[in-house]
Amino acid sequence: MKKNLEQTRKNIDKVDREIVKLINKRASLAVEAGKAKGVSGTAVYAPAREKEVMRNVASANKKSVLKDEAMEAIYNEIISACRNAELPSKIAFFGPWATFTHQAAVKSFGSSGFFVPCATPLEVLNETESGRADFGVVPIENSTEGSVNMTLDMLIDTELSVCGEISMRIEQCLLVKDPKAKILRIYSVPIAIAQCREWISKHYPDAELIASSSTAEGVKIAARETHAAAIASEVAAKVYDMHVLHKGIQDSKQNFTRFFVIGKIAAKPTGKDKTSLAFMIKDRVGALYDILQTFKNNKINLTKIESRPTKKKAWEYVFFVDLEGHIDEAKTAKAVAELKKHCMFVKVLGSYPRA
Repeated sequence: MKKNLEQTRKNIDKVDREIVKLINKRASLAVEAGKAKGVSGTAVYAPAREKEVMRNVASANKKSVLKDEAMEAIYNEIISACRNAELPSKIAFFGPWATFTHQAAVKSFGSSGFFVPCATPLEVLNETESGRADFGVVPIENSTEGSVNMTLDMLIDTELSVCGEISMRIEQCLLVKDPKAKILRIYSVPIAIAQCREWISKHYPDAELIASSSTAEGVKIAARETHAAAIASEVAAKVYDMHVLHKGIQDSKQNFTRFFVIGKIAAKPTGKDKTSLAFMIKDRVGALYDILQTFKNNKINLTKIESRPTKKKAWEYVFFVDLEGHIDEAKTAKAVAELKKHCMFVKVLGSYPRA
């Protein structure tokens, strides 16, 4: 038995050496690709190409020991390291560290990226617009609490494009510094408190609920107080040296948040894409019906539609739509062209691979 174990370990060591050689070979090829991109002016971050790589990996992973999710996580880090061997990327995110947006940014760009925490989604946009960051990651929608209005509003006026989408399951935890202390106050961002409202009412009905600018900021405040707790991720507990008193406290177990990657690039079609639009319709009878008929006539499926006040005139609204398809596809381009006939303005916020 001992000899068998020793031989197995030798075989593992041999495979590890081969893996290291192959990863370095891949990185060398990535550097070559980076030089070609530099000549042609193509961005290093290519969402469509990275989706293609992940599909190839999943296809090659049939009947294997590792699940697709595990292989994808491994390859995400390989892609991240290779991308940064081509050209290091700076990614701004709605922070601070250990927020769900930070975790989403790492999920998309891998841990080899250079991450910059920002106080608000608007600051993320400004960092990316100015070129101080190559890309930005911002929350756009939660499956139980709806859209992040601040993000929607800022997308109207920016020249940046949505070039990526991240979907992440959100598991909220109750974090404390002292597990034995009585909890009198609970800190977190309002949307996280809303996601756990029933659980809080049942277990801590007398606790004062105090809004913080982010989940991580709530953790930092709670860490300084004896009788305080924070609602945040398990990752935040590790980063800020807190105890997880309760895990999975969100009221809905189907609790997901979508995030947008924003930048100065346009993602190429993959065949499995979404396009986000903003438009303002003319004030007349049947205007919205005509808009919806346009999408139906072009056989385009809408995955989301909602309205927001323009903040410029009372009772004036901007509609936000997500649809299946890429703006470079004929039927999508045709629908948008027809849309402009019925609207005061139409803006394509971006086309990107579906999460």
